[in-house]
Amino acid sequence: MTFTQALLLFFLFVQVVHFLGTWKLYIKAGRKAWEAAVPIYNAYVLMQIINRPKEWYWVILLFIPIINLIVFPVLWVETIRSFGRTERYETIAVVVTLGFYIYYVNYMLDVEYVEDRSLKPRTSAGEWIASILFAVVAATLVHTYVMQPFVIPSSSLEKTLLVGDFLFVSKIHYGARTPMTAVAAPMVHDAIPFIGLKSYMSKPQLPYFRFPGFEAIERNDIVVFNWPADTLSVIDDANSPTLYKPLDKRSNYVKRCVGLPGDKLEVRDGFVYTNGIQNDLPDRAKLQFKYIVRTKGQGFNAQYLHDRYDITDAFGPSSDNPNVYIFFGLTETTAEELKNHPNVRTVEKYLEPKDLRDVSVFPHAKNYEWNNYNFGPLNIPAKGTTVNLTKENLPLYKRAISEYEGQNLKVEGDQILIDGKVVTSYTFNQDYYWMMGDNRGNSQDSRSWGFVPFDHVLGKPVFVWFSWDTKATGLNKIRWNRLFTTVSGEGAPVSYFKYFLILLAGWFVFNHFRKKKKAAAK
Repeated sequence: MTFTQALLLFFLFVQVVHFLGTWKLYIKAGRKAWEAAVPIYNAYVLMQIINRPKEWYWVILLFIPIINLIVFPVLWVETIRSFGRTERYETIAVVVTLGFYIYYVNYMLDVEYVEDRSLKPRTSAGEWIASILFAVVAATLVHTYVMQPFVIPSSSLEKTLLVGDFLFVSKIHYGARTPMTAVAAPMVHDAIPFIGLKSYMSKPQLPYFRFPGFEAIERNDIVVFNWPADTLSVIDDANSPTLYKPLDKRSNYVKRCVGLPGDKLEVRDGFVYTNGIQNDLPDRAKLQFKYIVRTKGQGFNAQYLHDRYDITDAFGPSSDNPNVYIFFGLTETTAEELKNHPNVRTVEKYLEPKDLRDVSVFPHAKNYEWNNYNFGPLNIPAKGTTVNLTKENLPLYKRAISEYEGQNLKVEGDQILIDGKVVTSYTFNQDYYWMMGDNRGNSQDSRSWGFVPFDHVLGKPVFVWFSWDTKATGLNKIRWNRLFTTVSGEGAPVSYFKYFLILLAGWFVFNHFRKKKKAAAK
């Protein structure tokens, strides 16, 4: 049985459950019993019965994952109240029993239909609950399909995005992806905040679907995506056991796309080359490298330099040598400035030599002597392109074929088998990308776990609405110059926060006089 067939059977099962639990109530409301059995139409009729014909759009919400988990309980409560069952314990019972309390009302109670039932909540608490439910539904729709808030947790894109930046990530640029995890708490990711409990049920899973976007991922775009390696217990080991985690519940990462589908990519001394040409980064991007700073042993204040040059990830002095400091986040410009410090002896960029194998670097195979600074070349798969497969190059594509494209791949002797058939080539079903951080000395990115498939892409960061510096104190914790700034663009980011405050003040003034005029008219 295919997944689509299983999903169809589940849908039909829900319709049967609804019919058996409500057909008598449909009759008491002046409708026909068969109307409770017709899919979709029965939901439309139910809206008439509960006196909410104007809320016809609820029928659509019933078929939107996550949103329907909020709408279903509302309809259960509204259904029993339309037949006079308004006691608090009954409201709790219908929710706790996942709607099956309606069976008791349908078969065991002699109820009467309340025509033209008032929809106004009887208490202030009811009004609050109704308002909150509406807000949750609206916010979940926006969060899932339009714009999602995101916070920068690491320094891999430092200088462009800072640790503590709060972003709005657009889902519509590359096309909003519908949820695949059908049962989950709204507006949270893989865990419920503060208590840490898992926020979802692993099954059932819905098939992957993405709405059309209005632009494709371009080279040097900053992209938010689900971390492909979030299911590996040991990232450095290509044969590490897989721990199941739904795709849309894997950790969210943000990196810069430096390689597009079909590109031939190489890293030389920390610089990216695509198709033989060095990648030209936008002016807001500042590459950072690992530097070893040796001092003269006096008058050197590492914390002052850290603050003065906004250096990230500084370590030192070494316990073995108090005159040696390691900086992971120095730009080449800052390194040159440091050389002129009166108490600095030498500033040396740390680079791993070519052909020195780093076991933590993709593809984690002995015949690839690659490291974070000298890597490749390798070809990035594109949808519809075919690669020749050999035992030598299989480590590059094995995870993409088996994990991301769901093929049953095995190696027996010198033969490669997919779904039990010997193959010498493979045609990819989706596009792949190469994501890297600008902090080349301290970023876990595609150099660690390889290609990022398009179905893992979440969206494009477009706006910094808040920025918080945990190392500062008082009001200095707020980076005021970063509030309401755009992520992309030329030149230094410009804050539009003051314009937001002006518009907000204007709205309050307008609303005040509007209410005053309305009161005078009465």
